Amino acid sequence: MSASLLTRPAVILLGLVTAIGPLATDMYLPAFPQLEKALGGGNDSAQFTLGVWFLGLAAGQIFQGALSDRFGRKIPLIIGLFIFALASVGCAIVNDYSLFCFYRFLGALGGSVSTVIPRAVVRDGATGRKEVHIMAQLTLVFGVMPVLAPSLGSVVMHFGSWRNIFWLETLYAVLAIVGVLLIVPETLAVEQRIFLPLKGIIQRYKSIVREPVFLTNTLISSFATFVMFAYVSGAPAVFEQYLGFSPQMFGIFFGVNAAFFILGTQINSLLLHHVSLVTLLEGAALWVISMGCVFLILALSGFTGVLQGGTHRLFLCFLIIMMIGGLGFIAPNSTVLSLSRHGQHAGSASAMLGTFRFGLGFFSSVLVGWLPGSGAVPMATAMFIGALGIVCSAIARRLFRGHEHRTHS
Repeated sequence: MSASLLTRPAVILLGLVTAIGPLATDMYLPAFPQLEKALGGGNDSAQFTLGVWFLGLAAGQIFQGALSDRFGRKIPLIIGLFIFALASVGCAIVNDYSLFCFYRFLGALGGSVSTVIPRAVVRDGATGRKEVHIMAQLTLVFGVMPVLAPSLGSVVMHFGSWRNIFWLETLYAVLAIVGVLLIVPETLAVEQRIFLPLKGIIQRYKSIVREPVFLTNTLISSFATFVMFAYVSGAPAVFEQYLGFSPQMFGIFFGVNAAFFILGTQINSLLLHHVSLVTLLEGAALWVISMGCVFLILALSGFTGVLQGGTHRLFLCFLIIMMIGGLGFIAPNSTVLSLSRHGQHAGSASAMLGTFRFGLGFFSSVLVGWLPGSGAVPMATAMFIGALGIVCSAIARRLFRGHEHRTHS
């Protein structure tokens, strides 16, 4: 498939489609208290709806990969977006907590196409540096949206009910369907499509996971998501309750973090003309673990508290910004490497990549609440664990490459 088929409007639209997953995950977080009151689920019941959403995403991605390899990219993408739109309508009008959970699960099953198929389309339609460049744009959206979505949800609620969040998601999905119909090409030719029974699908996923290049690079990408989710889930308590940030200051800090993540992805794309993808990936892994180690040590020592007119608060912000900026180098490069040997079934490989990401990401958000300690310690610990996972996975990838080279020499 020629890379020229992926026009700039198509790439932009794929990025907007990719935004659906993190947007629907995080935009309703500010509405948790109102949602619990309106639906009668009780205290902390809204948190369970988030777990249902993640469960649906993980389950949906497994099937979306096989479906897109069998029926092409475009039709499954449109059907998935349509299911997401219908489920969003259900969430907007329902008054029963159990039904709301059902619609969230259904919406996740449909919305899972937004994380699987765009990556498969890029893998079909671009190679080499072109693929890395486009993947960086998709990763940029995927990384920035969890940071910006809660602020967007707050803005929507300022003008009305929490239900307007789901009406906005419905409109977004409908516009995405129209855009896909008009702009995005079908990148998987009929003769390249593969039909497998359920047993064959399971065997394919097993073979993909057993392939060391996929597994090691997918773990790198997933632990990068782990770091991001630890930050997003822990930041509200740390900055607003522990450090005393106002909601406005907190929003500004989230925006600065998003800007540095964007900057990281863009610098990465520029440096690829002069530095190898693997070198950038490994260098960023060392950078993130270094910043994470310093952050954890200072959090444990209490240095990052509200002292000396806010100086220590600013240093904490600096460390987090440097870590998030480093993820902008890791996420796109590891994604491209993980899919590099699976061009014939990019949909299935992309689905497994998404399942790993959301699985570790969800565990990260839960871990922040479980870890002992006060202040910034739980968030710093979880972010460090994720950074350590990135480095260990990168070491495993290097060891495998060395073993493979000795085997074939």
